[in-house]
Amino acid sequence: MATLKDVAAECGLAVSTVSRILNNRGYISDEARQKVNDAMRRLNYYPNELARSLHRNNSGMIGLIVPHIMHPFFSKLISCIEESCCRRGYRLLLFNTQSVEDKEAEFMQICSRNRAAGIIMCTGGLSVKQFKDFGIPVITIERSIEYGTASVECDNETGGHLAGELLWKKGCRKVLHFGSIDSYRMPADQRYLGFAEVCAARGMECIRIPSNAEAFQKMEYREEIESALLRYPDADGIFANSDVIGAQILQVCRKLEISVPDRMKVISFDDTLPAINTTPRLTTVTQPISEMAELAVRLLEDVTQGRIVPVKNVLPVSLTEREST
Repeated sequence: MATLKDVAAECGLAVSTVSRILNNRGYISDEARQKVNDAMRRLNYYPNELARSLHRNNSGMIGLIVPHIMHPFFSKLISCIEESCCRRGYRLLLFNTQSVEDKEAEFMQICSRNRAAGIIMCTGGLSVKQFKDFGIPVITIERSIEYGTASVECDNETGGHLAGELLWKKGCRKVLHFGSIDSYRMPADQRYLGFAEVCAARGMECIRIPSNAEAFQKMEYREEIESALLRYPDADGIFANSDVIGAQILQVCRKLEISVPDRMKVISFDDTLPAINTTPRLTTVTQPISEMAELAVRLLEDVTQGRIVPVKNVLPVSLTEREST
């Protein structure tokens, strides 16, 4: 049976260096990590997980809590976080709350009991005190900073600005906004605020169509979209808070024989698979999802190693114009 010394000899590194790599301590180059991983595979070496968890005071697992595993944004985010965890030697525990607040506390308890290195939280139902009671680092993604150790967000307000400016340039004068949920306060609310700010500055009439948690959970917005389009037949532009909503807007427009983009211009947010799998393809505000995932994992690793991290981390967005405008 291969030992740690065998792995060190196989890859030409010191035993202490191999140990640091296996326990994610200190700076580790990608080249050194790859050498160790290759040597472990050749020798069929498996670290003693119990010993490792006792040595570093955590299990090397990261808990990821999301509200909706089937939502395209979270599906892409999960994939990117898993890839980043794998590169850094962590294993991922994935939890889907389905927007049930009691599940958040339950899942955090599971992470705490299993000595997880930390949690990446994409939901926001727990109170600040409950987070502190768990005594475990929490990095939030697109959720309020008060709920964690540090947050990762995209520049939602600028995304709203970009959408408003493009609709103005395309000749829109009466626009609708779909997607904000009144019962939750989230960074995504800044999308509407940025959009409304541009509308006011440009003299565009802006009508907000609020959504609800049930529609988000079911990813079903068509009824409220159709109702709004019938209520405001003279609207000529739409900004949707997600690609899921944007895709359903295109479906309803087709049903009501509203031509996109001739009669109606549509912009969505996220830039996930629905944006490029629709006809016409959606113009969308692009979130840097892979960069957000990588940053969240890196922040969590830095916190577990005692390094100071920025509390609020905002990444830039861009506008990807396609056929819907």
